[in-house]
Order: sequence, then C-alpha cells, then structure tokens
Amino acid sequence: MSAIAIAPEILRATVAKTLGDLARSVTLEHGEVTVEVAAANYLAAMQKLHTAPGCQFEQLMDLCGVDYSAYKEIGTDGLRYAVVSHLLSISLNQRVRVRTFCPEDDFPVIPSVTGIWNGANWFEREAFDLYGILFEGHADLRRILTDYGFIGHPFRKDFPLSGHVEMAYDAEQRRVIYQPVTIEPREITPRIIREDNYGGLH
Repeated sequence: MSAIAIAPEILRATVAKTLGDLARSVTLEHGEVTVEVAAANYLAAMQKLHTAPGCQFEQLMDLCGVDYSAYKEIGTDGLRYAVVSHLLSISLNQRVRVRTFCPEDDFPVIPSVTGIWNGANWFEREAFDLYGILFEGHADLRRILTDYGFIGHPFRKDFPLSGHVEMAYDAEQRRVIYQPVTIEPREITPRIIREDNYGGLH
C-alpha cells in the first residue's frame, strides 16, 4: 500500500528547511515544488534531498538540459544553460523539481549526480550530447543519441535546423562519409484555402 501524498505546502516547507542556505529558492506553483540551487551547492543539495528525513527522494525520474537563451524572462540577462531534474520519493509518495544553472555559458560544467543516482548516467550523457553540458565526475561522458563524428549540439538554440554536415554512402570508397550540408535553407509558407460557408459557418 502506497503512502498518502502530503500537501504540497508542507513539502515545500520541509524541503526549504532541509536545504536551508543551499537553496536559492523553493517555490510552489500549480501544486508542484521547484527548488533552485547554485551550481556550487548542487551536489550537496541533491545528496540531502536523497537521504534527509522528510525528503528521501530515492529515485531520479528525469534529468535534462535547457537552453534559456530564447526565453523572454531570462534571455540574455541571465545564465544560458540549466540542468533540470525531477525526483521521486517512493516511500513518501512525493515529487520535487530541481533546477541549477551552469555558471559559464561558454563552457557549461556541473557536477555529475551519478554517485547519488546511478540512473543519471544516460540522462547526463543525453544532456551532454544535445546541449554540450559537461558533467564533472561522470565516468563515461560521451554522445548517446548522435553519431560519434557529429559536430555541435543540436538542441542549442543557435544550432542550424539543417545541421552542419550530412552523412552519405560513397559507393567508390565503400563507406559512409561526412560532407558539408548541401540543403539550402528556405522558408515555406503553406497555402491556405478558405471556403465560404465552411462547416455551415458564415
């Protein structure tokens, strides 16, 4: 029988008290608790959330990168790259979201949490692959979704939609080769046909 979930307000207060100065903020919106921590406190905060009484978030449900450069409320005024994690306490039936920004945009680095949750392994590799975020202490940080010869990080807002290179099979060389993208970028505007009296509307 699963535990009855506690009220979000109580969870927010418990998390805020547990983390103390380790948290920049602990907010409650739409019934969800979000914790923001500085990169320097990230590992210590995650360890407390994992083991502290009243928290006990035994499971890392998700970890992803975010590029905030195109967000209106942050944009160029704040740090660009963040790591967002979703934690679950199976024993207490509660969830929390944790967000931390990488301190440098040119070389985004943050500690790995694989020592706390083994399941972070592939999540962190994906964030590295797609956003170029480096996870310090990760034992096997390499691409996981794109090819080993892939150039760039395709989920960054400034990555071109067509990419940098394309892959093709060369019959003469009998192998796959990489070459500059030959697709010319173009904007397609769909043709819209409006019928009079469509669906009985005037």
